[in-house]
This record gives sequence, structure tokens and C-alpha cells, in this order.
Amino acid sequence: MTQAFNIGPHQFSRPVIMGILNITPDSFSDGGSYFARQQALARVEQMLEEGADVIDVGGESTRPGAAEVSLEDELDRTVNLISEIKQRFECLVSIDTNKPEVMLQAVMAGADIINDVCALSKPGALEVAASLNVPVCLMHMQGLPRTMQANPEYQDVISEVITYLKQRVESCVAAGICQSNIIVDPGFGFGKTLDHNFQLLAQLNEFKQLGLPILAGMSRKSMFGKLLSTSTDNLLAASITGAVLAAQQGAHIFRVHDVKETVDALTIFSKVQMSK
Repeated sequence: MTQAFNIGPHQFSRPVIMGILNITPDSFSDGGSYFARQQALARVEQMLEEGADVIDVGGESTRPGAAEVSLEDELDRTVNLISEIKQRFECLVSIDTNKPEVMLQAVMAGADIINDVCALSKPGALEVAASLNVPVCLMHMQGLPRTMQANPEYQDVISEVITYLKQRVESCVAAGICQSNIIVDPGFGFGKTLDHNFQLLAQLNEFKQLGLPILAGMSRKSMFGKLLSTSTDNLLAASITGAVLAAQQGAHIFRVHDVKETVDALTIFSKVQMSK
């Protein structure tokens, strides 16, 4: 059974499912699918019916080589949509962004969580996040999204990622963010080779030493596609396997495209854990 943990004021004692909603034309898996407002809202409704706890709204692709998105475009894609989601549905919403102004306006529109692939390292991000007093997810990434997969190198990927996240947690606390409002994410696929990604998955339990909820985001990632020599469209079984393995290693939150299938798999996993 998953040990009880908090996402800010919200307590959970089971795996939390974060459903991915990319409002982008170019995300690696579902780019363009939910770009229109009604399509996006229909997808939110579907994911919630399938068991999602959190809807993760992103207006800029972070896949390798993706084009940068202007502040205005990212705001246009996300803020009004978040407001409409919160008006229509009972759910938590996270904003997937590294721009302080998007964080601010998204939370003002109703977002409950800030999910930042840059771990609040952009100028002004720490200060804005601290002022908003909402949970934040800090992800590790080596390099920048556009170039992160060029030639990632580590002496010891586990210790280096843990050290980085420790430093970011310390910076957050120093800036006034409550430690109970912090989630960590090792950043599968962000500046890591195939072997690095599988080392992280195999030793994800090492991240328990941080004493914080762990988010695992492996859904449809190239770490599976490369290993299996298959396309993104054929990675459902691999993604579910990854989620279950991450749960065995102590992950708490699962950022996924395939909500129902992940919920089913983790419900079975949790039942087995409770039956021991």
C-alpha cells in the first residue's frame, strides 16, 4: 500500500494519476490532438471519468528540438482553459511551465500545482512560486529541452540527479516555499541516455531519501521506444509496465497519457501490496 503523502493540503494514500493535456501543435505523443478548446475539455472529462486525480496542462512542448513558444502564446493556450476546467470539473489542475508569468496567471486562474521541468531555476520563478503558496514539482534536466539529448553524460546518474534535486529543494525552502509543498521528479528522458533512464527506474527508491513525493513521468517515452524498436503509438504496454515498476520503487504520482489503463494496473498493484 502506498504510504500516505500530501500534495500541498491534499492527502492521498494511493497512487495519484496525473493526466497529460498538451495544448500544443508539436508535443512528441499527442501534439495537436487537443489544441481546440472543445477537444481539450472533452479530453479532460474523459480522463477524469477514467480516474485521473490531476490534469496537467501544458502550452509548450519540451520534446528535443521543439520550437520555443512565446509568453503570449503560452498564456493564450493555457490560462483561459484552466479557468474553464476549474469551473466545469471537480479536480486538481497543474500548470506545466517554466515561465514565471505563466505560473502566476495560471494559479490566478485556478491552477493548484506548478509543474516545472526547469525546477524553478528560471529568473523570477522561485520568487513567484513562493508568493503563490501552491505545491511545486521540481524536475531534473541536464541541459535545455532543445539540446538535452545531444550527448548527456554523468559519472553517476543516480547521485547526480539526487544532488541536483536536493539543491533545488534547499533553494525553494530558502525562498520561502514550504517543504510540504514540494514534489520531485527525476526527469526521465530529459538529458538522459537509454541506460541512464533505466538506471533511474531501477533505483528510483534511492529518491526516497529526499523525503518528498516522487513523480514518475515515463508515459510513451523514447526510453521504451528505443529499447523495443517501436513507435510512440505502440508503447501502451511498455508505459504501463514502467508505471508499475516505478510504483514498486516508491513513486507516488504518475504523469500519463493512458489514464484508464494506468489506473487499472496500479489498482491491482495496490491491492496486492495491501494483501501482503
